[in-house]
Amino acid sequence: MTFSKHRHLETKIIYPGQDSGIEKQITYYRFKDKRIVFTNGCFDIFHAGHVDYLARAADLGDILIVGLNTDTSVSRIKGEGRPLNDQRARAMVLAALSFVDLIILFEEDTPEKLVALISPDVLVKGDDYRDRYIAGAEHVISEGGRVITLSLLEGFSTSEIMRRIQQKTTLPFKKK
Repeated sequence: MTFSKHRHLETKIIYPGQDSGIEKQITYYRFKDKRIVFTNGCFDIFHAGHVDYLARAADLGDILIVGLNTDTSVSRIKGEGRPLNDQRARAMVLAALSFVDLIILFEEDTPEKLVALISPDVLVKGDDYRDRYIAGAEHVISEGGRVITLSLLEGFSTSEIMRRIQQKTTLPFKKK
């Protein structure tokens, strides 16, 4: 039997209701003594800012787990008309990244329960959260982990891209 790249993408995604799959994966990573990094988001229109952020988050450990808001969660957070891409499409794009090891979809507005279940070594958010509450931060710190905020690429956000589409303008990619 040959290796299926498509099947491999699917194995990286855990949908709501598959909680035992999460515990199984975390147990395996811990057994292998892997440093687990966790971040989360909607990742609605995937862009260079997402790639940059996730690659730098992955550099902080051995395993990068991404919590992905479900469609209903995104709608509650971002409002009517969002997400633009459904949860399966958003999960598949994330799964295609070689440095993303696991994607876990969650229904809640924050990944607080998910962070408690995973107990990552490193919890990462964008620096737009620097002065805001980071869900799960207290738990991670109490378990001896770290909470890190990473700078974001300027001009790259789903809202900004939507605005530029409406104005039919582009923004060049600027390396930091």
